[in-house]
Amino acid sequence: MRLKWLYSQDEMDWKALSGLYKAAPLGDKKPEDLEKAFSNSMFKCFVFDAGKLVGVGRALADGIDCSYICDVAVLPAYQGVGVGKEIVVRLVKLSKGHKKIILYANPGRESFYKKLGFKRMSTAMAIFENQEQALERGLVNEA
Repeated sequence: MRLKWLYSQDEMDWKALSGLYKAAPLGDKKPEDLEKAFSNSMFKCFVFDAGKLVGVGRALADGIDCSYICDVAVLPAYQGVGVGKEIVVRLVKLSKGHKKIILYANPGRESFYKKLGFKRMSTAMAIFENQEQALERGLVNEA
């Protein structure tokens, strides 16, 4: 497997990226929403195998204080072989120099990120567009 890593969205097929998120599965994200989100992100990482998009991640960053790694997704056929890990490692390297690097993960993935040096935060808080759904999925709790 010879992967190609890109850090620019100049030639991104946003429909293909939307399909990757569905397949990963990380939800139904509209191509136009993804284009806006990635355009507003300081760092991005796109992974291709023989021209096919197989992995992605991005980081919102301010250049000094905080970098927030999010939307890391890998096609199921490429999961478990280190692609996701390498995306996170590269985004952390790109974020070097920030005072804190924060990562939001789906429940059950904590051990994966702990191996990459992340620690659980005790003070993180969130307001979701759909708070009830976030409660049901275990993303937030009432405590």
